[in-house]
Amino acid sequence: MRWRTMMRIALRMALHEKMKFAGAMVGVVFAVLLSNQQAATFLGLVNRNIMFVDNAGADIWIMPGATEILQPGKFLSTSPLDQARGTPGVAWAEPILFGSATVSLPQGGSEQVTLIGTRAPSWRGGPFNLVAGSADALTQPDAMIFEDSDRGKLGGLNLGSIREVNGRRTHVVGFTWGLVPLGPASYAFAEFDLARELMHSDADQFSFILVGAQPGADLQAIKRELQRRMSSERVATRAEFKRSLLNYTIFKTPIGIVLGSSSAVGLLVGFIMVALTMFSAVLDNLREFGTLKALGATTFDLVRLLWTQAAIYGALGAFVGVALVSQAASAARSAQLAMQLPPALLFGTLVVAIAMCIAASSLAVLRVRSVEPAMVFR
Repeated sequence: MRWRTMMRIALRMALHEKMKFAGAMVGVVFAVLLSNQQAATFLGLVNRNIMFVDNAGADIWIMPGATEILQPGKFLSTSPLDQARGTPGVAWAEPILFGSATVSLPQGGSEQVTLIGTRAPSWRGGPFNLVAGSADALTQPDAMIFEDSDRGKLGGLNLGSIREVNGRRTHVVGFTWGLVPLGPASYAFAEFDLARELMHSDADQFSFILVGAQPGADLQAIKRELQRRMSSERVATRAEFKRSLLNYTIFKTPIGIVLGSSSAVGLLVGFIMVALTMFSAVLDNLREFGTLKALGATTFDLVRLLWTQAAIYGALGAFVGVALVSQAASAARSAQLAMQLPPALLFGTLVVAIAMCIAASSLAVLRVRSVEPAMVFR
């Protein structure tokens, strides 16, 4: 009964002070909008770094030792590939090539792409997210698939266009969408042997080895056995490699610091605005709080009232802020950046917004504790 009574009074008091209510709402909406926009941008950027690992189809990755991120580097030999194929629990193992390539433009100049070589007919490692053409088209001589969003940058590419890649004439047989990692160059795909010739690598050199496990097999057991057989290579499950990419993005690039600090600033500004609004409302309504105490309300009843107001600010502000950031994410969606708003982030926003507003009411709670019922009669 006390909770219901205080909740009704809290709602009426909040709506009565319309300007203060609007000020608190603006603070919460700003905090939710900024923090979610930064968090969604961060998740979108991280997704660009891990999307290849997610879509390559491998359960386990074999890579040169000390590899932290997905980028061109040292080569592997055929020995790890043969050892992987002979390991119990392994269904298949396929190599891929990963390197940089230069595309010569018709009007002069050149652009970089990240060249990925995969083997037919399984095409482990891509191409994926195809919007034109098919992976099997890569079996044609000198065929390549490029990123759709880079068609203009690469000189107005179309199906059948001819481009020199690392000095060799190739033709376009398809396009992917959204395969633009954090690095400077989008992904381009070629059949393994063509990619090897374009990269001038030896026939027994690979960038990574993708491993698929048999159904029901223990990934950790397979990983341990592979690592035992390979002393100089790194073996990681898909989840472990994704964690490695995530840790690198957060702690070894400016992205985590910049976007994290922006989110913190947004929450801080919202916290301050809500705290000042609620404290100001208490000062303006001291006699009303004194009247409530004179009628038998305890200090904790008044705390219930303030917490209810804070929860109202947090819930409504979170709802409006999430609606706005969802619209912004939809409007800003592109191949270069698709902001990610998973359900866990939206639910966490509601919880954090309410908790922030309740914490911001602390100043007001301290003030109502000193309210005396006798002040009504002064």
